[in-house]
Amino acid sequence: MTGKNNLNSSRSGQKREIKPVIMDIRRSKYPFSIVWTPIPLLTWIFPVIGHMGIAYSSGVIRDFAGPYYVSEDDMAFGRPTKYWVLDPDLAQGGVDGWDRAVLDASEEYKNRMHNLICDNCHSHCAYALNLMKYKGSESWNMVWLALYILPKSRYVNFCGFLKTWLPFLIIVTVVTLLVVFL
Repeated sequence: MTGKNNLNSSRSGQKREIKPVIMDIRRSKYPFSIVWTPIPLLTWIFPVIGHMGIAYSSGVIRDFAGPYYVSEDDMAFGRPTKYWVLDPDLAQGGVDGWDRAVLDASEEYKNRMHNLICDNCHSHCAYALNLMKYKGSESWNMVWLALYILPKSRYVNFCGFLKTWLPFLIIVTVVTLLVVFL
């Protein structure tokens, strides 16, 4: 996907140019994005639950993959199937502020125990957004990100859509057929 140059209103009401953001799906590079991928078994039953990472301006993805481990460009559960592009101009410090916050959040999470419910990959992304004061806020959390990723993200392609939803649909179909015919 390539973005196009266009004008958008800034907070001050002035028009500003938005630079294109180029996604390289083949190489899994998603600059200024929150990315998402299914977690086998868990996503098959609850398709809105998955694994999340955040990318530098270069598109390199960082994700809190387990206790005391933040991976770089190797997401714990495979390549992203969805991405949500954010505006680096809404981060304090712009592009440099964005990259610094992703780095600092990743360094912090290298010292944390992973907890599936409370302190996880979503929390890591929220921490980065809070450090950069994205949209002037320091109130980002895993719940907000989980809710925002649903309507604001795009599937990388049709295969990404299938990887997310097909296992769930197969399970629902099998259970339905068992209930109806047994």
